[in-house]
Amino acid sequence: MRVTLFIRENCPDCERAKEWLDILQEEYPHDLYMVNVDQDYALKDKYIEEVPVLEVGPYKLKAPFTETEVRVTLGAAEQGGYHHGTNLSEPQHKQAILANRILFYFSKHWLAVFNFFVFIFVGLPFLAPVLMKSGAELPGRIIYKVYSPLCHQLAFRSWFLFGEQPAYPLERANTSFIPYEEIIGGTPEDLSAAHNFLGNELVGYKVALCERDIAIYGGILMAGLLFSLLRKRLKPLPLLLWAILGVAPMGLDGGSQLFAYIPFIDFPVRESTPLLRTITGLLFGIMNVWMAYPYVEEAMNETRALVYTKLARVRTSQNEY
Repeated sequence: MRVTLFIRENCPDCERAKEWLDILQEEYPHDLYMVNVDQDYALKDKYIEEVPVLEVGPYKLKAPFTETEVRVTLGAAEQGGYHHGTNLSEPQHKQAILANRILFYFSKHWLAVFNFFVFIFVGLPFLAPVLMKSGAELPGRIIYKVYSPLCHQLAFRSWFLFGEQPAYPLERANTSFIPYEEIIGGTPEDLSAAHNFLGNELVGYKVALCERDIAIYGGILMAGLLFSLLRKRLKPLPLLLWAILGVAPMGLDGGSQLFAYIPFIDFPVRESTPLLRTITGLLFGIMNVWMAYPYVEEAMNETRALVYTKLARVRTSQNEY
C-alpha cells in the first residue's frame, strides 16, 4: 500500500504524523513517500494551509488529524484493496519517469514556451521584408507564402519597411499618408493585386501579416510578458468584459467596413486607419491573454503539483530524500 505524506520544514505536526505511520507500519504495511511542499511553489500554494496531508489512494486527511483517523484511513484503504497500480517493466518505468519530467518542465515553464513561439510567429513577418530588401527573395517569398493562408496580406492594410512611409492606406481612409492608389497605383477593388504586391525599392516591402494581425499577436506577446510579473495576482477577465473590451472594438472597426456592401441599404463606404486597426488589435490580443492565461496557469499548477508528487515518490524510493 502506498502512502504519501505532504510535509514542510520545521513542522511538529508533520513529524507526529510520520511517527504514527511508523507505529502502524506492522499493522498496515505500506510504503511511505514524503513530499516537501516547500520545494515547489505550486505544491506550497496548494497545501500551505493544510499540511501535513496524508493520501492513501482515494483517501485524504488534512491537518489537523489524529492517530485514530490515520488508522481508520489505512484500514479503509487496505479493506478497499487499494494497490500501487499496474506493474511496469524497467524500460516502461524509465519512459514514464522521462515523460513526467518533461511534463513537469513544461508545466513549470509553459509561459516562457508560449511567449517564445508567439515571438517567433510575430517576428517572422518582419523578417520577410528584411530578406526582400537584402536580396534574399526566395526565403522572403517563402515566409509570405507560409503566412498567406493566415492573413489577407492586402497591401493597403499592411505595414511596410524600407519605404517612403510605413503604410499606404486607401484614399477613403482619410489619413495623412499618401494613399495606396497614388503611390502603388492599385485600386481597392483589385484585391488579388493588393494581396500579391510584396513591395519594391521605392515603397518598401510589406510585412507578411496585416496591421491588425500584427497588433493582435503583438498584444498577446506584450501581455504574456507582463503576465510573467502578475501571474500570482491576476484574476481571469470575466467573459462579458472580454467581449466588451476585446471583441466589440475590433468587431465594430472591422465589421463597419462591410456595411457598404449590404444590398438595398445605403451605408457610407468606410475604411479603417492603421491606428484604429492597431489599437483594436492590441485590445483583442491583450484581453485574450487576460481572460485565458490565468486559467492556463491554474491548470499548469495543478499538473505540476501532481507530477512533482510522482517524481518525489521516485526520489524517495531511490533514497534521494
